[in-house]
Amino acid sequence: MKKRIYDEKNGLWYELQGDYYIPCLALPEGEDKPIGIWGQRHKRYLKEHRKATYAALLSDGKLITHLAEIDEQAEEMFSRLVKDLAEKENVTEKLKAENQMLWIQRMNNIRNRATEIANAELIFA
Repeated sequence: MKKRIYDEKNGLWYELQGDYYIPCLALPEGEDKPIGIWGQRHKRYLKEHRKATYAALLSDGKLITHLAEIDEQAEEMFSRLVKDLAEKENVTEKLKAENQMLWIQRMNNIRNRATEIANAELIFA
């Protein structure tokens, strides 16, 4: 028996493994982009709650690109929200110099709200 055969009906190569021919399948080469905390959260959400979407993105080789885009968008949204909320609530460097603990308290509150908004609109959408 031949070690490898080509099936013209479906365009796949098959390799002999023991007594069976197994299709030679490989995922397409994807880009190797860094994925931050936001992308990791979205990946976990897709894996647990949107299994079909996760499988489709993974099999199409688009998962890493998708996660990198979500990560970038969420990071931009988070930074913009923190900046805008801090300006709106008058949490400035002057407050930081006068009362550090109050500044930390307010900034933590702002960061937590910005995280919740980014999670709701991008990560868990």
